[in-house]
Amino acid sequence: MAVTTAPAGGSGLPLLALVAFLGLTVAAAGEGAAAAPPKYKDPRQPVMARVRDLISRMTLAEKIGQMTQIERSVASPDVVKQFAIGSVMGGGGSVPRPRAAAEEWVAMVNDLQRGSLSTPLGIPIIYGIDAVHGHNNVFNATIFPHNVALGVTRDPELVKKIGAATALEVRASGIQYTFAPCIAVCRDPRWGRCYESYSEDPEIVQMMTEIIPGLQGDPPPSSKGVPFLAGKEKVAACAKHFLGDGGTQNGVNEGNAMTDLHELLGVHMPGYYQAVIKGVSTIMVSYSSWNGRKMHANGDLITGFLKNKLHFRGFVISDWQGIDRITSPPGANYTFSVEISVNAGLDMIMVPFDYQGFIGNLTYLVNHNFVNMSRIDDAVERILRVKFTMGLFENPLAPLHLSHHLGATEHRELAREAVRKSLVLLKNGGALLPLPKKVSKILVTGSHADNLGYQCGGWSIEWQGLSGNDLTTGTTILAGIRAAVDLSTEVVFWESPEKSAVAAGGFSFAVVAVGETPYAETKGDSGELAIAEQGRSTVENACAAVRCVVVLVTGRPVAVEGMVAQVDALVAAWLPGTEGGGGIADVLFGDYGFSGKLARTWFRSVDQLPMNVGDPHYDPLFPFGFGLSTEPSTR
Repeated sequence: MAVTTAPAGGSGLPLLALVAFLGLTVAAAGEGAAAAPPKYKDPRQPVMARVRDLISRMTLAEKIGQMTQIERSVASPDVVKQFAIGSVMGGGGSVPRPRAAAEEWVAMVNDLQRGSLSTPLGIPIIYGIDAVHGHNNVFNATIFPHNVALGVTRDPELVKKIGAATALEVRASGIQYTFAPCIAVCRDPRWGRCYESYSEDPEIVQMMTEIIPGLQGDPPPSSKGVPFLAGKEKVAACAKHFLGDGGTQNGVNEGNAMTDLHELLGVHMPGYYQAVIKGVSTIMVSYSSWNGRKMHANGDLITGFLKNKLHFRGFVISDWQGIDRITSPPGANYTFSVEISVNAGLDMIMVPFDYQGFIGNLTYLVNHNFVNMSRIDDAVERILRVKFTMGLFENPLAPLHLSHHLGATEHRELAREAVRKSLVLLKNGGALLPLPKKVSKILVTGSHADNLGYQCGGWSIEWQGLSGNDLTTGTTILAGIRAAVDLSTEVVFWESPEKSAVAAGGFSFAVVAVGETPYAETKGDSGELAIAEQGRSTVENACAAVRCVVVLVTGRPVAVEGMVAQVDALVAAWLPGTEGGGGIADVLFGDYGFSGKLARTWFRSVDQLPMNVGDPHYDPLFPFGFGLSTEPSTR
């Protein structure tokens, strides 16, 4: 029987009608709650609240996917979606197509990103690339001097500006993450990666970590150890290679650093203290070993020191197939390598190709309790913290409006300034420098005088670098000299002249550019550190016949003791990048003075190596901190 009596104080609405109304209201409220976005998608929530909410929704497969970084050549939207891949990267020379424009890079990255956004949770990928001296893989980008040159400047503000310019150029191609800076302390120039190091002195390396806020933005003072990114024009940075990669025996790449804990922490760790303080988002582990123990398996240093003692809150990433190299030969026991590296504290693994093998092995290890879920959750928490901090969830797709920053004029001017400040004048006999702009005839000679690839070095368009002038846009030393001198001055280029021809040429002076040919990593390991024979003969032929300045284009000090007496002036130009020609000419011809001071000891003989400032038997050809100065000239 229907009850029509209203409750006391009621509105007179029949009771059953009221119950029905309340039921509809509750149902509607429930539907509204279901329609509300999950907490992790709400940008008003604190980052860690979003992280924890998202992790609570993730399957094991999705978590392991986040820990997996694959190479772009095996990536596709379907692969990213199917395996919930957390990151894609491009190795040296891995490009959408040769000479790809910024818009093509953006399209490629966005295409992969759409694969990630189509997964149930829509977790965006982070795309990484080795932008180690500018956006050096990309055609028409500004290629800055390598770190060996920047350390000479001792100018952290300059390096910070370079970081900001690099970030803009990386973002111009749709990429959000760079595997830079290298904060190795190279203690032996025989090491093939020495040009990636700012100095043999840990204090200079610490100083140059100012590139990190250039890349990422200035972190708030209260956020020590917490990854930071200032906005859509900045990129996540990666301090590398943790730890001791610059201190291996005999400078062998991926070798063994035989040293005590005091030296490891006092020489090789200080850069990481500063990187963590400055909010670096990620840290990459070194291929090398410390006292025989592979760094990719060293939980005491990765988890115990870096994460627990330094309170680093970003994520730790392996190097390219770095976990494979835990065993000898590489990959001999891959399941063991996955287990020991993840348990040591690696959060993201740069696979880069056999992602199914990695995912299958780690899934097995978790399901059989060889790797705890707490370790997996810690890794994923760190990765997601970086992604949320970067704003990837709110802005996963890259825009096109930043493409004009690639190779921008202001960035090339900044690179030219860096070249000027990084040149070191080692000898200036008879005050030959600065050179006069107005003379009858100048000889420009040497293998490196008209070779853009040689002056850029390794990690330039291709991993190992290139020879020639068609790799990208830039200014060679010859072109820089031609632009600098008076219109009435004849500039003659002769790559390998004979002595008699030089003597008969009527030249006022010669500029001889010689040095090392490009290399990267192990291919650069050298026990001789000599410039090519052709270069030595060019110096002899030119400098015996006319007053000359020799410009050394190298990634490190090289054996030149016998050459010094043959030449009037000697300049260390390092690997100056695409704007090297203009910057070198600026200083040779006196628009600016020489100001650079060696950030590396210049040895007499390779038999002295390793030899660093402060060593007991320090007997260099040119000591650490050496560099002659000149004043600008108008002659």
